Amino acid sequence: MIDRAAFDDDARMLTISFRQTGKYVYYDVPGIIFEELCKARSAGAFFNQEIKGRYPCRRDPARRRFGPNA
Repeated sequence: MIDRAAFDDDARMLTISFRQTGKYVYYDVPGIIFEELCKARSAGAFFNQEIKGRYPCRRDPARRRFGPNA
């Protein structure tokens, strides 16, 4: 489900790249959430339980879409 994750401690921004849907940025995320995500036995399960729907997010604005659905 999750390909990679990165965290900007100063901005409290968590960036998650999903295998199927691309990259999303989550805002106002405490650093401990990123630490726990990295330690989680299942990153996908942790995401669904602790991150999804709890923090404001949007698709990564730097991401470019190509093709007929762009």
